[in-house]
Amino acid sequence: MPKYQFSCEVLPHYLPEQSAPDDDVYGFAYTVTITNTGDVAAQLISRHWIISDAKGHTEEIKGLGVIGHQPLLKPGESFQYSSGARLRTPTGTMHGSYFFVAEDGERFDTAIPMFVLDAGDAAGSIGGTGSSRVLH
Repeated sequence: MPKYQFSCEVLPHYLPEQSAPDDDVYGFAYTVTITNTGDVAAQLISRHWIISDAKGHTEEIKGLGVIGHQPLLKPGESFQYSSGARLRTPTGTMHGSYFFVAEDGERFDTAIPMFVLDAGDAAGSIGGTGSSRVLH
């Protein structure tokens, strides 16, 4: 097992109540679960997201922590949070990375796999079961 390793799972949901399709505004929420699958405790320091809509518009977001937190995760521990994004089209993608510093001082990035935001996904609407479509 690699010494420095994290897994990331993302569940996106379309938010019709925060969308205005006539104005090209589509709101999405997503819940991320980050799990330390390595051998060493590490702290999440920052995030880097790349959000793309169906027309090729891309936005990059960089910042410290996630939702105001910089969790320290020991091997086997997870941290879960929810956030959101808005697109100009009913579909798009998100992917990115988290930057960590391990308790032994090692610095490393963990990829956030690409996932689909889809306003047409009925399962992703409020009250549905959600969708975890991940592009490989």
